[in-house]
Amino acid sequence: MVKVYSITQCPWCDKVKKYLKSKNVAFEEHNIEENEADREACYKLTGDLVVPITTVNDKDYVLSFDKEKLDAMLGL
Repeated sequence: MVKVYSITQCPWCDKVKKYLKSKNVAFEEHNIEENEADREACYKLTGDLVVPITTVNDKDYVLSFDKEKLDAMLGL
């Protein structure tokens, strides 16, 4: 399952989500402003609260909108 950790007002978060939708990649959005458990999960994954964070396996992740790394991680 692909997860995108994001915040409400974030143009880079929007770019990641739009890109995933354009590639027909299903994902769950986890807003770290609205949900403490999501915030803790994001911090545990990265050691920081910088967003967007996209992960496939809750271990490897891509920071920000890095199309090349997203494609590699997602096998696109």
